[in-house]
Amino acid sequence: MSVCELCPRMCGADREREIGLCGAGKAPRVAKIMLHEWEEPFISGTRGSGAVFFSGCNLGCVYCQNHEIRDGGVGTYMDQDALAQAYLRLQQDGAHNINLVTAAPYVPEIVESLRRAKSLGLSIPVVYNTSGYEKVETLRQLDGLVDVYLPDWKYVTPLLSKKFSNAPDYANVASAAIEEMFRQVGELKLAENGVATRGLVIRHLILPGCADDSRSVLDEIVKRFPLSIHLSLMSQYTPQVYTTEFPLNRRITQREYDRVISYALSLGLYNILIQQRDSAQSVYTPQFTNQI
Repeated sequence: MSVCELCPRMCGADREREIGLCGAGKAPRVAKIMLHEWEEPFISGTRGSGAVFFSGCNLGCVYCQNHEIRDGGVGTYMDQDALAQAYLRLQQDGAHNINLVTAAPYVPEIVESLRRAKSLGLSIPVVYNTSGYEKVETLRQLDGLVDVYLPDWKYVTPLLSKKFSNAPDYANVASAAIEEMFRQVGELKLAENGVATRGLVIRHLILPGCADDSRSVLDEIVKRFPLSIHLSLMSQYTPQVYTTEFPLNRRITQREYDRVISYALSLGLYNILIQQRDSAQSVYTPQFTNQI
């Protein structure tokens, strides 16, 4: 694309010849393909989620657990046909779904790869796993191709989203994007085996020292969605070697997490996935190399 305007950054990069702010160039770069056992139970199921981790990200949070691929410098370039074949291999290997992780920089290629894979027999649900920092116009290209949306809603406070993600407009952008996702797929539906077949699940990672903002995120969610909306409230924040400044230099406390859970319940939200704090370990983060 000669002028990239896929995401809210609107960087205008000529990705035929250069990389965008997200670290992505002309062709999709894939950092890892795997049966992922550590997603939410209704995503990973018993056989694993067919995760395709794309290299590059348009948000670039300073605390990113997948920092090796955040800047787009790791992975193998794959065209639409190769991606389609990868999805089909994951299906053959028993994956419950195809889980597209940080695919936002490559939506046009994703659209074409999904169409090709579906024409060749891809029948398991497609999950779009995203930071939430998406343009509505771009998401509309995925309408009818994605079955389950798994967005983050990271912040409400512009000061935090500016400091941690250089995106002071994050809350406005994410709220509109998640509303569009909900319009496309509605509330979560599960198969008899407990695995998601369609719908929206909103993730929120509780950051140390930021419980007040977490409660504000919940306030915004109940303004926009039914109380039956499914939430995944995550306690897995793990400090990285470069998050040495307070408050990101520590894990969240049990008290911080419990305060957010209690507030969610007080608002009337009831489809809440609660995470054990022992999930805040690097063992649950995939290792990325140039070999997928």
